[in-house]
Amino acid sequence: MKWATSLSRETSFERAVSDCAKGVADALGDGPVSLALAFVTPHFAGYYDRVPEVFGRHLEPEVFAGCSGGGVIGNWTEVEGAPAVALVAARLPGVRIHTFHVGGELPDLDAPPGDWKELVGIRAEERPQFVLLADPFTVRTEVLLAGLDYAFPESVKIGGLASGATSPGLNALFLGGKVFKEGTVGLALSGNIAVDTIVAQGCRPVGELMRITSCKGNFLYELDGEPALKVLEEVFAGLDERDRRLANTALFIGVAMDEFREKPAAGDFLVRNLIGFDPRSGALAVGENLQEGMRVQFHLRDAQTSAEDLDALLTGYAKSPDLPGVEGALLFSCLGRGKGLYGRPNFDTGLFRSRLGELPVGGFFCNGEIGPVGEATFLHGYTSSFGLFRPLE
Repeated sequence: MKWATSLSRETSFERAVSDCAKGVADALGDGPVSLALAFVTPHFAGYYDRVPEVFGRHLEPEVFAGCSGGGVIGNWTEVEGAPAVALVAARLPGVRIHTFHVGGELPDLDAPPGDWKELVGIRAEERPQFVLLADPFTVRTEVLLAGLDYAFPESVKIGGLASGATSPGLNALFLGGKVFKEGTVGLALSGNIAVDTIVAQGCRPVGELMRITSCKGNFLYELDGEPALKVLEEVFAGLDERDRRLANTALFIGVAMDEFREKPAAGDFLVRNLIGFDPRSGALAVGENLQEGMRVQFHLRDAQTSAEDLDALLTGYAKSPDLPGVEGALLFSCLGRGKGLYGRPNFDTGLFRSRLGELPVGGFFCNGEIGPVGEATFLHGYTSSFGLFRPLE
């Protein structure tokens, strides 16, 4: 197994593709290219329909996929707001790659697993690992992820929502020789391949861990028997001045995903937005369906917290016994990160490189990031979701 990435800032589409193809071909050396993933900024929107053909002519990959991105990532470089093309390519002996496109019509959530397996055309016995690229305007991504988790509970699902467009029909998804303006394109990789994940949500918990004692849908009424809004006011009063200012614009709530972990830490929570509150009932509206008995904790997010969260996760993974086997990585990062969050470019990729070394990493800036927390897969915001690829043997 061997991975490579490249990136071109050329304003000529043909030259950008040629540069990227040459970069990965030089890095991979002689032999077939099993997989190529291309990410293209909207400055080249007029060329979207030609992307598969031009890349195919330059690289001749066995499987080609990709999408449009408001920013792209390759060769440890993040480009935002400027023309660029990024390419990730791999030689994958012993790996089977099944491809699929899913439109807007999905099975019901109470449909049997077989309906979801039929939808993507692969059996759970093949133990596939999924890479998903979706159009945010035409896909109920959270329904798709729930269905795939149901049908393929042991499979990793990573990916992101295409970006760069402001209205339906303007994003592009690439698969094989085709270009789609809707739905989801997916890769199911099986055989001699494993995918590890790092999902950095960029938040830190504040206040105490509490249990939901009353809720309905996404409305949170009581925490530990007290009105949720009253609890939030008490948490706010206990913050220092800096965190109070932060809480005015960057306050979230985290749902602990492992009921058996006595003291969950950052990374153990599914972080969701606080949408609003009702001063009459004392209820909070949360961007997630809730259940009584769930444990939750309020969270704050800022550049420092995001940096510390990612650093801790990367440092922890660097101690993993699997690290020496990792050959490459995909990065799906939120459009709200990057220079807008950190004030300087290449922060996430630079930290990745400093902690994990010269591993090829590429991807794009997304309208939503796909990755697991605990045993389930979710659509995130403000997150960097990494997939790290290594052989099983």
